[in-house]
Amino acid sequence: MHVRRATTAEEIGACLAIRRTVFIDEQKVPEDLELDDLDNVCRHFLALPDKASPPKDAIGTARILFLDDGTAKAQRVAVLKTARKSGVGAALMFALEGEAARAGRNLLILSSQASAIPFYEKLGYEAYGDTFMDAGIEHRMMRKTVL
Repeated sequence: MHVRRATTAEEIGACLAIRRTVFIDEQKVPEDLELDDLDNVCRHFLALPDKASPPKDAIGTARILFLDDGTAKAQRVAVLKTARKSGVGAALMFALEGEAARAGRNLLILSSQASAIPFYEKLGYEAYGDTFMDAGIEHRMMRKTVL
């Protein structure tokens, strides 16, 4: 498996297609909540079966947003059903952590669906704050110091 930053229109399109499949089709998140203006300012990442795979073969995606307070926020982490539990999500998070660190950000935060909290805890994230609803799904904020 290979994770790289998505920079071309084709690669960004592959990211959006995976998000549509996972969030809109599977989880029934309304399209107007899933696809937002932040797609134009975030850095997107794509997980592929191997380094030579074309974007159409992508199996996962995530994006990172750099916040004004000096932190970074992982967002829209999505892995196709056929590739789940195979390390794709962890590889995407590792890529985001590296991107945050390279940008001089030492804290990576995210808004985790309640069902995904154990996944992020295994990667060293800690939950904080109260649970809240987002797009009809229970969430909780999580954070990790990155170097």
